[in-house]
Amino acid sequence: MNNTTEVKRNKKGVFLRLSKYVLQQWPLFLVAIALTLLSNQLALLGPRYSGAAIDAIVKEGGVDFPTVWENVIHMLACYVISAALAYVLSVVMIALSQRITYKMRTQVFEKLTSLPISFFDTHATGDIISHLSYDIDTINSTLSHDLIQVMTSLYTVIGSLVFMWQISKPMILIFVLTVPLSILFTRYRSKVVRPLFKKRAKKYGELNGFAEEMLTGSRTISAYGKEDTVSYRFNKINDEAMSAFYGAEYQSAMLFPTINLINNISLTLVAVMGGILYMYSQNGTILAASAFYITLGGVAQFVQYSRKFAGPINEFSNILHEFQSAFSAAERVFAILDEEPEPEDAPDAKALTEVRGDVDINDVTFGYTEEKTVLKNVTVSAERGQIVAIVGPTGAGKTTIINLLMRFYDHKSGKITIDGIPSVEIKRGDLRRAFTMVLQETWLFRGTIFENIVYGREDATEEEVRAAAKKAKIDSYIESLPDGYGTILSDDGVNISKGQKQLITIARAFLSHAPILILDEATSNVDSRTEIQIQNAMTELMKNKTCFIIAHRLSTIQNADTILVVKDGAIIEQGKHGELIAKEGFYHSLYHSQFK
Repeated sequence: MNNTTEVKRNKKGVFLRLSKYVLQQWPLFLVAIALTLLSNQLALLGPRYSGAAIDAIVKEGGVDFPTVWENVIHMLACYVISAALAYVLSVVMIALSQRITYKMRTQVFEKLTSLPISFFDTHATGDIISHLSYDIDTINSTLSHDLIQVMTSLYTVIGSLVFMWQISKPMILIFVLTVPLSILFTRYRSKVVRPLFKKRAKKYGELNGFAEEMLTGSRTISAYGKEDTVSYRFNKINDEAMSAFYGAEYQSAMLFPTINLINNISLTLVAVMGGILYMYSQNGTILAASAFYITLGGVAQFVQYSRKFAGPINEFSNILHEFQSAFSAAERVFAILDEEPEPEDAPDAKALTEVRGDVDINDVTFGYTEEKTVLKNVTVSAERGQIVAIVGPTGAGKTTIINLLMRFYDHKSGKITIDGIPSVEIKRGDLRRAFTMVLQETWLFRGTIFENIVYGREDATEEEVRAAAKKAKIDSYIESLPDGYGTILSDDGVNISKGQKQLITIARAFLSHAPILILDEATSNVDSRTEIQIQNAMTELMKNKTCFIIAHRLSTIQNADTILVVKDGAIIEQGKHGELIAKEGFYHSLYHSQFK
């Protein structure tokens, strides 16, 4: 299959999918069609009345004023009512487009919530957000405005052609030459412009992604004095986006003037030919019964209808680039909707109730891609109440072990079991509820401190929340705030310190009844004194729970039941702190390097 055929198929597929959204709102769509037909039919009757009025003015024997005024009144009534209906049509189309975009946004967001972690690991956050905002807004603009133009134009072109056929069949021959020329040129330009608008949408997504990343890391940028470097990179990406925008707009800009030129030529030919036929009709050369006969009013009508006929073609060429942009945006939105969601649980998937917390990882090998293996034949065993610490250099595979335990990714070989049940046979929801995570990267949402603490257990009482906050050593700080637990946190809790954010997430973990706990250097953002307090509280928290701790500061894991030393995806050492120190191996050097 060649590239042109594939593009046509994709374009047709996008059009059909957008059409389904429109047809799902069929009551409003039918109203819109009815208003379009009625409004345009009235607008098309206007030239008939104006032509009749002109013929009544130039009538032999003097002006027939009653006929003139009657036709003028009818003409004005048609135009006024047509304009009012067109306004109502605009309101209906706005309502239609809003319903469609609301549904589309809902579907995209729901789709995003069902996608596996691997999708977010490989797509920039800003680019994903641009699907929900820029792309869907582009589609909305086309549905609310441009679709009206297309519907109106289609009916106007057909209606004008019918009226012109009734007035003078010979003069229609002019459009046999000019209309195909307009259509061929429009199709040619659309093939050129379409990929340019697709590129423009892609570049805007990259720009949004970079801007979101840099704004998130603004403190780091300032701390390292990288403002100029970041500005340079942004300007470079911005230049690429502007170049893509300019290229698309420049190429599409050629369409309107060219089509306008063709239409003006056709109008000139209509006026010349109409004048000639009228002149010969008046001197009797052309008989009234002849198809070539035409009155002055008929010429005036034909000119008006020819303008109505040519105008929509002109308008269509003008909004064609908007459709190209909307189609490119729709392709990006549908690409999200077509992503494979996280696989559903097998029909025979087991429910996980009354979890003890025995975890076994047996000979697991895993890679995020086929080409690169991250974990190699990893074997770990943790019984209920045991603490397993995972240490090693950056990129060794520590976080990957956690990803596999949580089934953010599924292992390809080996076996992971929870209480003796293979994790791939357990319902994902049940499995993940068996874990509580406190990560180095805290996450808080916009809402009260109380709402953030009970996020994982919304049935918790106020007393339980306060008790959890006390264990996390954050209760006194919360009480010192004017609104206490009702204090509103801004997005991601940027109005409190990192240490306080971390303590709130730790309080959230205290509130959970999950039997398995995952800690990723959970005390990394607090001072030494608070760290000691939290470590004591953690000891209480970890009682009767299976704990996996990703540790960077080895001083925090000396009491672990088992320490796994991971390097290059393999467990190279395993044992208690004293045993590993005595071996004087990699752990020994790693430990002592932190205390030199």
